[in-house]
Amino acid sequence: MRSRVLLVGHRGKVEGLIRELELRAVAGFGVVGACLPEGEATCGEVAGVPVLGSMAEAARVAREVGADTVAVAGSDSLTADAVRRLGWDLEGSGIDLALAIALTDVAGPRVLMQPVSGLPLVYVDEPQFTGPKYVLKSVVDWVSALAITLLLSPVLLVIAALVKLTSRGPVLYRQERVGLNGRPFTLLKFRSMGEGADSRLADLAHLNQGNGPLFKVKGDPRVTRVGGVLRPHSLDELPQLLNVLRGDMSLVGPRPPLPTEANSYEAHVRRRLYVKPGLTGLWQVSGRSNLNWEESVRLDLYYVENWSLTGDFMILARTARVVFTGDGAY
Repeated sequence: MRSRVLLVGHRGKVEGLIRELELRAVAGFGVVGACLPEGEATCGEVAGVPVLGSMAEAARVAREVGADTVAVAGSDSLTADAVRRLGWDLEGSGIDLALAIALTDVAGPRVLMQPVSGLPLVYVDEPQFTGPKYVLKSVVDWVSALAITLLLSPVLLVIAALVKLTSRGPVLYRQERVGLNGRPFTLLKFRSMGEGADSRLADLAHLNQGNGPLFKVKGDPRVTRVGGVLRPHSLDELPQLLNVLRGDMSLVGPRPPLPTEANSYEAHVRRRLYVKPGLTGLWQVSGRSNLNWEESVRLDLYYVENWSLTGDFMILARTARVVFTGDGAY
C-alpha cells in the first residue's frame, strides 16, 4: 500500500523532491499535493501535482486529503519555529512529519542523526571500498557462481551447441573490458552476432540508439537468429560466471565498460571502477537499455558507495524477473 504524502516547501525544491520520489516508486510514496509559500501558492500545480494551499495551511490540508505524511522540502520561508509549529498542529492526527534533506543517493547505514546541544546534525560516513566485507563479497561471489554454473551446466551446453550449429564462428565471444581500478580483463559471452560483427560497427554508427558512450541498436542486423533469443533474456551473458570464478567480476556490480568508454569518463564517473563490475546490477533491474546515460551512471554510483550483501541478493532476485520478461533489452 502506497503512503500518501503532502509536500511543503518552495516550488523548485518541491518539484525536485517529486522527481526523486517518482524515480524511487518502489519506496511506496505517492504525492497527493503540495503546499507552497504565500506568493507561490496561486498556481494550480507543480510537476503535475496539485497545489492545495499555502505552507501555513499545511496541517489543515493534510487532514483534508487524508495524508499519511507531511514532507518538508528545505525552504527559507519555513523556519525552524514554523516546522516546530507544524509538528504541533499535526499532533493527534496520526500524520507523520518528515524533513527532506538535500542529500540523495546515500543509503541509510551511512547516515547518522546526531543532536548537538539541541541542534540536529546529519553526519554522512565516508564510503569504504576495501575491508572485510569486500573479502566476504568475493567469497560469496565465488561460491555462488560455482553453484549456479553447476546448476545451469545443461543449459550452458545446449546454448553452446545452438550457437555452434546455427552460425559460423566461435561459441564464445571475447572482448576486452575495464574492471576494478581500471584493470583490463577479457569478458566472455555466448556469441550472439555473425562473424566479423565488430568490423561492421562503423557502418551502423548512424543508427546508434545508445545513451552516452554506449552503442545500442534496436533490431541490430548483425544479431543471429539464436542471438535474437539469447540477448533479450541476457542468456548470452551466462559465460560471465567464469569471469566471476576467475575474480575479474562480481555477480552484482556496475556494468563493465569498454576501454573507449572508460577513457571518456569524467572524474566522478570513474568511481564506477572502485568495485568489480557485475554480471548484473542496479542498471539492469531498473530499465537496462531504456535508461539514459545520466540515470545509468547515478544508479551505478549509488551501488558503488552503498552496496550490501542484502542488497546484492535483492538485485539478483529482481534480475530473475527482468531476465524472464526481457524488459529493456536489445
